[in-house]
Amino acid sequence: MSDAFIPRHSSPEYSVPHHSPPPYPTYPWQQPPAPPTRPRTPAHPPLGHHSDLRLLRTAYRWQRRVATFTALGYFVVFLLLSAFAPSFMTATVSGGLTMGLLLGLLQLPVTCVAIGVYEYTARHGVDPIADRIRRQMEPDTGRGAAR
Repeated sequence: MSDAFIPRHSSPEYSVPHHSPPPYPTYPWQQPPAPPTRPRTPAHPPLGHHSDLRLLRTAYRWQRRVATFTALGYFVVFLLLSAFAPSFMTATVSGGLTMGLLLGLLQLPVTCVAIGVYEYTARHGVDPIADRIRRQMEPDTGRGAAR
């Protein structure tokens, strides 16, 4: 090895002076600054990106759409028939009962069917996913409560 790479003042008696800031402020009555804290990283990804939650949102969205379109769809058909097919709506079905009155009275059973469809899809599509998420989250809530 050549002498060009050896520092000139490499003897142990020579040291480079270090200018480090004092460990506390220059005024004695001031508190020393708190050490910086690092944010705690969670052990698992946030719930908003969890695939089960996405599945639950999708199932719930379809459940709402099916029930809403069942009830509102029937009512819109009833309104369109009333506006554009008056001869059909005034046709007599039996005795003094017209088709318009019959279709209007059927709105209540159709709404009950929409409620039944909503409950059926909740029991068979949404609730199992929600129960699975709830079971997965129970250990996390137990850990949070112990702190």
